Amino acid sequence: MSTPHSGGQAVPRPSVIQLSIKDLSELAAAYMPILTDGGIFIPTLREYQLGDAVYVLISLPDDPQRYPVAAKVIWVTPARAAGGRPQGVGVRFPKDEKSQALKVKIEGILSGFVAPDRTTQTI
Repeated sequence: MSTPHSGGQAVPRPSVIQLSIKDLSELAAAYMPILTDGGIFIPTLREYQLGDAVYVLISLPDDPQRYPVAAKVIWVTPARAAGGRPQGVGVRFPKDEKSQALKVKIEGILSGFVAPDRTTQTI
């Protein structure tokens, strides 16, 4: 009897990205409210592909806690993108309880914030 062979290919571990958001303008520009489960843009020079798994440690303004999120890359902004947008990736939060609590927290922080130009780092 033969057994399936994995081909020796290990599943790559997700890379870890630390994202420290300093103020509300930066959070408003990075947050991706169009995603049902929430998501955030991460400026990075590292190259990623759509679907890549990433583990993000997010620090929010005026909050000492870091929020861990096992996310997926759903947006890629390449180097020298149009409109002077920063290179980086947009990630989608998973449907787990902790990530949904983070989504609610971010939306609560941004609920009273009005940015004069309200530009985002994605769409």
